[in-house]
Amino acid sequence: MSTTQGRNIYHENKRTVLILGATGGIGGAIAEALLRHGWSVRGLARNMQAAQRSTNLSIDWHQGDAMDRDDVSRAATGVSTIVHAVNPQGYRNWSALVLPMIDNTIAAARVAGGARVVLPGTIYNFNPATTPVIHANSTQAPRSRKGAIRVELEHRLELAAPEVPSLILRAGDFFGPGIRSSWFAQAMVAPNKPLERVTDVARGPGHSWAYLPDLAETFACLLDITDRLSAFERLQFEGLHDANGSVLSDALNHVAGRSLRHRRFPWWLMHVLAPFGGFPREASELAPYWRHSVRLDNHRLTELLGEEPRTPLNDAMVATLRSMKSLSNEPG
Repeated sequence: MSTTQGRNIYHENKRTVLILGATGGIGGAIAEALLRHGWSVRGLARNMQAAQRSTNLSIDWHQGDAMDRDDVSRAATGVSTIVHAVNPQGYRNWSALVLPMIDNTIAAARVAGGARVVLPGTIYNFNPATTPVIHANSTQAPRSRKGAIRVELEHRLELAAPEVPSLILRAGDFFGPGIRSSWFAQAMVAPNKPLERVTDVARGPGHSWAYLPDLAETFACLLDITDRLSAFERLQFEGLHDANGSVLSDALNHVAGRSLRHRRFPWWLMHVLAPFGGFPREASELAPYWRHSVRLDNHRLTELLGEEPRTPLNDAMVATLRSMKSLSNEPG
C-alpha cells in the first residue's frame, strides 16, 4: 500500500482504533470507553475464540500476534489510532519483547498512513527520590530494568513523530474493575475472598493511584480532540495522590463498615530473594516507588479537558471490590 493510499484510508476511518492488548485490564477499559464514545474498535488476538469469550464488548477481532509486524500492519489497515496496551505474555522476557513490539506498532502506524500511537505510560521512567512531581519534561532516570526499557520505548515514539504522532498518558498504579496484574489486586487486597484485612505496601508517606475507568475515559476524551494534541504529546493523569498513605485504607474501612486488620508487605523478604529472580527481584527494584511519594502534574491535561474524570473514591472502591468478589455485603 502506498503512503497516499494509507492517508486516504486514514481520513475515511477517523474513528476506527486498533487496540493491542484489548483482553488486558487497561486495554479492555480503553476499548469500553472508546465504544461508549462512538468509536469502532478492533482487537488483535493470537486465540480469537478465547478473546471473544473474555469480553462482551463489540470488538472486531483480527487474528495475529503483536510480535509479528505483518499481523499488526494488516490489522491496522485503515485505522486512525493504535492503542499500544500490550505486554509480554505473563510479563516475562521484557528485555527481548517489549521494544520489538513497539517497533511493530510504529511500522503499522506508518502503513496506516500516520495513525496516532497511544501508550499508557508509567512512573517507572523516573527516580522517585529526586522527582517528587512528574511533569511532561521531567528528567527520566529509571531505577529498574523495566523503567529503562520504558524510557527507550518512549524515545522511539518521539523519534517517529511527526510522521507517526503519539500520545503518552502517564498514571500511577491501577485499581478498578478488571484489573488483575496490579499491586492493589495482587498485594493489598485478596481477590475472591471476603474483605477482612489489607496489606500495606507503601513504606513512606503516600502513593499515586489511578482508577482505571477514569483513566480510560480520559484516553477517550483526549482522542476526541486529537486536533488539539501535539504530534508527540506527553500528559500526566493525576488520579488519586494519597499524600499521607492512609486515604486508600480509610476508603477500604468505610466500604467494609469497620476497621480492617492491617499487615505490612514483606519488603525485607523481597530483598533477600531478589538474587533468585522472578517477582521478588521485580518488587525489590520497584521498592523506591513505595518509599517516596510521587505526584503527577496534570496541568496540560486539564488545559485540554477542563478537568480529569473523577469517580468518588468510595464508589470507585465498591466497584473495584465487587469486581474482585471481595465484598461480603454491600454497603448501606
